Amino acid sequence: MTNQFPKIESAGLNAWLIRLFAEISDTNIAPIMSLAQKCKCVFNTALIDLTPSYTTLLVEFDVLQITPNQAHLKLQTILTELSLTESAPPTSSMTGPIKELPVWYDTRVGPDLMHVAYEKSISCEQLIELHSNTIYTVFALGFAPGFAFMGSLAAHLEVPRKTTPRQQVYPGSVAIAGRQTAAYPTYSPGGWNIIGRTPITLFDRNRKHMSYFQIGDRVQMVPIDQHYFLNLGGNPTPQKDR
Repeated sequence: MTNQFPKIESAGLNAWLIRLFAEISDTNIAPIMSLAQKCKCVFNTALIDLTPSYTTLLVEFDVLQITPNQAHLKLQTILTELSLTESAPPTSSMTGPIKELPVWYDTRVGPDLMHVAYEKSISCEQLIELHSNTIYTVFALGFAPGFAFMGSLAAHLEVPRKTTPRQQVYPGSVAIAGRQTAAYPTYSPGGWNIIGRTPITLFDRNRKHMSYFQIGDRVQMVPIDQHYFLNLGGNPTPQKDR
């Protein structure tokens, strides 16, 4: 971090945005989550919601319990007391169990699999190995409910978003763009490069935790075949190009 960070920015009448870092990094998540935990303790019932992201933490509060100025002062105190370089617990306590995501890597459900492999001068098998051998961190949830932005992708697999997004992407579609990977939780337009599909339901309003992924989760893709994919309830309908 440079000397200008962290800084507190207005985000409306009942929210402050704490900007902690200038750039996205795998090491950001621990200080951000540590800060979020501290805010929960300090704001108590006055806290409405916390939204961690790649470099920021959005703090929403109840103006009936605390004024914006009082909230700002609390955040200043927290940041003064909390050294971001020392606030994160040791790595062993920050890392929970790895959440495995089964993925059927196949051109029928991953129409960009072969194209990305060709662009990177590797085989589809090598692409699958590179993608599934990385343990990803969920940096943020957004775009659609349950859509988890995960990183960081192996540098050799870095590819830009598609110039023209698909009009409809099937739920469970596993895709890559830039240095990130994700799985689409519902039917939606999408401009990422689709390389496979998971049978896991990624968003369910009837679950206690509606989103299958939470910020800070560690995730590893597990290649599966079509038979196992179908046994887990996966939808094998081929993904249309547009």
